[in-house]
Amino acid sequence: MAADKLSSRHLLGIKDINRNDIELIFETADNFKDVINRPIKRVPSLRDITIANIFFENSTRTKLSFELAEKRLSADVVNFAASSSSVSKGETLIDTVNNILAMKVDMVVMRHPYAGAGVFLSKHINAQIVNAGDGAHEHPTQALLDAYSIREKLGDVAGKKVVIVGDILHSRVAISNILCLQKLGAEVMVCGPTTLIPRHITSLGVKVEHDLRKALNWCDVANMLRIQLERQDIKYFPSLREYAMMYGLTKPILDSLNKEIIVMHPGPINRGVEITSDVADSKQSIILEQVENGVAIRMAVLYLLAAQRD
Repeated sequence: MAADKLSSRHLLGIKDINRNDIELIFETADNFKDVINRPIKRVPSLRDITIANIFFENSTRTKLSFELAEKRLSADVVNFAASSSSVSKGETLIDTVNNILAMKVDMVVMRHPYAGAGVFLSKHINAQIVNAGDGAHEHPTQALLDAYSIREKLGDVAGKKVVIVGDILHSRVAISNILCLQKLGAEVMVCGPTTLIPRHITSLGVKVEHDLRKALNWCDVANMLRIQLERQDIKYFPSLREYAMMYGLTKPILDSLNKEIIVMHPGPINRGVEITSDVADSKQSIILEQVENGVAIRMAVLYLLAAQRD
């Protein structure tokens, strides 16, 4: 049985929460999934809460998902894009947020290009912080919705074998997923070219495999990551075409396996690179379920954090 409240006042990373927290978030998300599938999709749970979405990096799906979750909970929402703000004129992170807090904001959902930005902010302002992605560090709500989607499809995460394929080196999704899946009792493997696997990744207790077919034959679930070209300052492999040939998941590969596996992708998808369209749209894919579950998980996180307010 999960606890009745979170152990942390913020959601800065999966490393800062425990298994009871994760199970409480999942149980709460179960209830919110019922809400978002009924004709009236709104509840008054956060009617007196103001939430600022502060995105210092581009985002489509995460930002929309948080905004929808906030509105489904009846919160007041302030959206802030750094590219069109005074940040581009040299304003500091603390000044920016303090100005927003002066407008009586209770909670901040923040994406930032630098690792640890959320932790830094949580030590300097009173509002609660939800990390919507910080550099190549963590993306906790993505990991929660991924694990929740596995639980929904397979009944449990414990004992399942999950392979994360692709650009592990630059991926905040990979690190948060590894931590979350392990806390729930899953076995985790990473797969990709040597240049995109962090040197000390085995210290996290994961297996490493460079042969995609071997990894797929081992796993129950394959989470295919996007190649993050925008974070790569040097070339880590000869070409996207060669990467796709070695590590792209195609329907013939999927059909050749000796079992049926589940295919996931955190998005946005580079169709034809890490995954082909016929795989992304196949019955083994739960990519659209991940998107739906993202709203329920984010509703659960915001609701439970709001309950922690002083």
